[in-house]
Amino acid sequence: MLKSMTAYGRAESSQGTMEFIAELRSGNSRYREIIPRIPQSLQQFEDRIRSIISSRLKRGRIEISIQIKDNDDKGLSLELNRPLIKAYINIFNELNKELGCKQPIDLSFFSQLKDAIIIKQDSVDLEEIWPDLKDVIDSAALALDTMRINEGKALERDFLERLNNIARYIDEIRDRANVIVEDYLDKLTRRIQKLIEDVEINEDRLVQEVAFMAERSDITEELIRIESHLEQFRNYMNQDDVIGRRLDFLLQEINREVNTIGSKAGDSLISQRAVEIKAELEKLREQIQNVE
Repeated sequence: MLKSMTAYGRAESSQGTMEFIAELRSGNSRYREIIPRIPQSLQQFEDRIRSIISSRLKRGRIEISIQIKDNDDKGLSLELNRPLIKAYINIFNELNKELGCKQPIDLSFFSQLKDAIIIKQDSVDLEEIWPDLKDVIDSAALALDTMRINEGKALERDFLERLNNIARYIDEIRDRANVIVEDYLDKLTRRIQKLIEDVEINEDRLVQEVAFMAERSDITEELIRIESHLEQFRNYMNQDDVIGRRLDFLLQEINREVNTIGSKAGDSLISQRAVEIKAELEKLREQIQNVE
């Protein structure tokens, strides 16, 4: 089964006064790279979060963002930042003394100071919220995996179409290769007859020349290997495993065989079909970069 590495998944849930939101984004990468973007308060769960993602995603660059919010204001309290306020008061008193002023301090000034008033919230037992948080992460990962599978189905349809095109070109090359030797014999015979009209042609020498040409331009092994690689490609597509790099390797092998065919055949139609195959291979290679 093909799976795309590019996908997005999101899930949210409310349990009592707690809200959880998890977002996952995955992109192309040669390896598995997990990048958690989570609040400081949830750092203790990082290994567990990585484990959940690793169980579903084998390859790709995965970013996970988690938001958690407690809507219960009963645990909120306000507290003066006494050390900060006292430091300001001391500075004002020193300034009054230096300037010889008796300017009273306006208490409303302190309400405008950043961090003068601290908002405190009662601590939450993180282990108690973990099951709910885990469910949200699981749901987001499932949504992302579903999108990867759907994208993979679209890739599979495109791959099969291009593989069928390549198989058709291979059949045309094989058909053409079967008549090349006969064409070469006819052309060589006519050429010799034109050059030496009154001289008898040495049939044995002619047969040797044609045999040499047939051996030099034989592409049977290359065609067999390409068909074997195409079959392997299809088999890998049906496996529930990380197959992107294996498919890319097969394309490299097919491309090597096609280059050999193009250099050995010496025929315009075969050369044209070889170019068509290479064009399909290039399109496949671009798409495979997105396969897990």
